Amino acid sequence: MQTSHAQPVVQPPMPIPTPLSRQDAWSRTVRPLGAYAIQGVAVLDDALVVLDSVRGYLLRVDPVTDNATVMNPYRVDDFVGATGLAVWQKNIWFAREENVYVCSFDDLTPQLFVTMPYEVDGVAVWESTVYVASQKEGYISIFERQSQRLITRLPLPGVGITNLTVRGEELWLCDRLEQTVYCLDRATGEQQFCVLTPFEFPTGLTFYPNPEQGHDRLYISYAGEEPYIRDNPNNLEEPLELTFRDRTFIHPLYIRHCPQDRYTLSNGYLIEMSYAEELLPLEEVEVHNLEWRIALPTETHRQKILRVEAIGLPFTEELQDGQRVAVFHFDTLKAHERQIFGWKALLEVRGIKYALTPDDVDNLPALPAGFYDRYLVDDDYLAMDSPVIQQAAKEAIGTETNLLRKILKIRNYVYDRLSYSLTPHIDTPDVVWERGIGSCGEYVGVLLALARLNGIACRTVGRYKCPAKADQHHVPLEPDYNHVWIEFYVPGYGWLPMESNPDDVVERGPYPTRFFMGLPWHHAEIGKGIPFETITTQDDSADVSIGELAINHVRFTILGELPPLDEVHR
Repeated sequence: MQTSHAQPVVQPPMPIPTPLSRQDAWSRTVRPLGAYAIQGVAVLDDALVVLDSVRGYLLRVDPVTDNATVMNPYRVDDFVGATGLAVWQKNIWFAREENVYVCSFDDLTPQLFVTMPYEVDGVAVWESTVYVASQKEGYISIFERQSQRLITRLPLPGVGITNLTVRGEELWLCDRLEQTVYCLDRATGEQQFCVLTPFEFPTGLTFYPNPEQGHDRLYISYAGEEPYIRDNPNNLEEPLELTFRDRTFIHPLYIRHCPQDRYTLSNGYLIEMSYAEELLPLEEVEVHNLEWRIALPTETHRQKILRVEAIGLPFTEELQDGQRVAVFHFDTLKAHERQIFGWKALLEVRGIKYALTPDDVDNLPALPAGFYDRYLVDDDYLAMDSPVIQQAAKEAIGTETNLLRKILKIRNYVYDRLSYSLTPHIDTPDVVWERGIGSCGEYVGVLLALARLNGIACRTVGRYKCPAKADQHHVPLEPDYNHVWIEFYVPGYGWLPMESNPDDVVERGPYPTRFFMGLPWHHAEIGKGIPFETITTQDDSADVSIGELAINHVRFTILGELPPLDEVHR
């Protein structure tokens, strides 16, 4: 590892983006009054039409004021439990169980269009063609509208419940479990790109004409539950209760597709992150010539560093393998000394999804010099010489030779055999494998071991996630735990992210791939390929660890949503 000489911290002036105004009519979150669970959204004239499956309401919603009008006051029962709203000309289309219905605005009596063999999730209409999506079937069925004749079927790209809309020659899908929006060629089903949504559980999507911006605004609806503390006056002893309530809203999705670099960015946020250590030793010790190193955030495709400043004590800055590190120097750390020190960073963070395919990695160049000794060896108690781990590495890939398919098979194999749980400390992969339960750090250890044994260069990255509360601005947020994931290397392209355990959400699969070659906006990338935090003493005056000397404090503050980058869809 090469380390540069320490340099003073330099803070060149940088323009800081202004977060979006909450009053911007085209950028605001739409929260329709009286809606419980929006399961479809469409456009009618200058308004949004939303389908609330709980009450059976068809609501005409003003996206500027949230005002909602019930369009079907006498026919709500027909729409209870419905999904997949679409509007074409003077007709409303929707699905309920295995059936697809159509009705006119003048007469909201549903007429059966087609009955499918499985439950229907999404419906879209474009001219003479009707598109019907079913997760259980795994396909988008395409019908001729007048004759109701099945034309063809296209495979669904994700594994979750899907809703649809059409724009010109593009078929757009949102997948609830994948937390992803896909853009397909509507004739062939070929994927143009995909992008992560900033919130969980997308349930519908539509394009709203936006002449002021010169292009349509893509709105996504979301529906789920959120926990909250309820004050129960009837419970005098413990009036505060944890309970859940419906959470549904509509928010614009911003997309910047970068086809040459093979990735797509989505909504971003301006975040202030602070990391500080509080000297609070378990035993009072005196340490001489102490250097305390803390890695700083990293510049990436999805993360931009606008400013870094010291907390409590000044630091110098050095580079380790191209990564910025803050260095705090103590000539003498005295017994009973108390200090708070660290750094504060102003970050732009966005969601990202990379778009390499197995065909793109069929003929790869060799790994760069030095990668074999750094990223294919057991350098972190990975138990790669353990028979149980070596056997697992063989079983994980079988006869597969393609790099992308190999790493995905390894991930799925690990997901099949491990379940997530917090553990008091990090055990080696062989112990974790036998136990069948692991934390995110233990998932990472197993993934690293199996991948490296199969010739895939990979490394641990991450460290912290901002609490995913995108609508809570200027409120200090403190994560409960740290978090790590991995990056694997594709020769000729570079490092790609893969989450450790968050996609392990379905018993025995199929597993979503939302965070395979993708990261959501709330991940903070810090010190890639180097230790996050180390201490060294020149005279070996004391044998102490960071945990014995200090406790850390981590804080995120979301300052606002970033304005969209230039949106390019093709």
